[in-house]
Amino acid sequence: MTALADLLTARIRANGPVTVADYMAECLLHPQHGYYATRDPFGVAGDFTTAPEISQMFGELIGLCLAQSWLDQGTPPHILLAELGPGRGTLMADILRATARVPGFHTAAAVHLVEASATLRQVQARNVPQAEWHDSVNDLPEGPLYLIANEFFDALPIQQFVRDGDGWRERAVGLQDDRLAFGLTTASPLRTLDHRLADTRDGDLVELCPALPPIMGEIGRRIASHGGAALIVDYGDWRSLGDTLQAVADHAPTDPLVHPGAADLTAHVDFAAIAQAAAPALHTRLTPQGVFLERLGIVGRAGTLARNLAGPALESHLAAHRRLTHPAEMGHLFKVMGLYAAGSAILPGLDA
Repeated sequence: MTALADLLTARIRANGPVTVADYMAECLLHPQHGYYATRDPFGVAGDFTTAPEISQMFGELIGLCLAQSWLDQGTPPHILLAELGPGRGTLMADILRATARVPGFHTAAAVHLVEASATLRQVQARNVPQAEWHDSVNDLPEGPLYLIANEFFDALPIQQFVRDGDGWRERAVGLQDDRLAFGLTTASPLRTLDHRLADTRDGDLVELCPALPPIMGEIGRRIASHGGAALIVDYGDWRSLGDTLQAVADHAPTDPLVHPGAADLTAHVDFAAIAQAAAPALHTRLTPQGVFLERLGIVGRAGTLARNLAGPALESHLAAHRRLTHPAEMGHLFKVMGLYAAGSAILPGLDA
């Protein structure tokens, strides 16, 4: 049992079961015992490794994609180069290094990081000292926005609903034999899921992310109003179906209810919900990460970097390339969606 498990158990005894969304929020963001509030979870020494930590090539190509979009939009003189959930700052540092030779880009770009964790902000400050930090995307200044969100939306708390006739039963976390356990509420109609009655059957589970629409709505409004572009990179698919809640600790799957606060909790991203919430900004087709990176030239970049490597370093480099792009690894599970304003060019590597 963790300290947070004791707190949650006492809360449930006193007030009844909590929703999956409330449970995730407590596990990840509790100010004393939350996962992101108490540790740096990234890399080999942490619990999981994201694409920027696997290879510099990921951030380099993301940076050049955003810089090319800036060029295609006429090089606006003042832009926001922003990242949601920037981890250690590795991705933004790689973006800045790769775009240093794009004439005028660094002069135009002010770096903004949206990060809720004070612990991670300290790490980011060492890698991106020129950045300005914000608690929310709403706090960003107005202006053309060039934004990257890599493995950000998968960590937002979700609600889970199981279809029961024309109604839905919400999945909740309660107690069974004094241990945390999943249960279901009574069935009732749910207007926000009326559109899913056509493509689901009794017993099907669908997930909603309550925080996603306001975040994407704000990003979409800014891009539609001021110009810019956004890249959303995450694992998931076009529409939610099935239980995707998962926990990871020390690079291995674990039970989401066993170590609250000591394991990372995530869920697959519903890209259809992202596209809908981002309107009036336009969205590209959903593209597998491996295809996206290959279109941007990762094969050539990998070859260039490999020329000066040998032995274990070369083997590690080749393994990183494979992990980012191969369909059996991150290449297919992770998807990329771009957002852009009407009248602007499609982002490189993506299709309308």
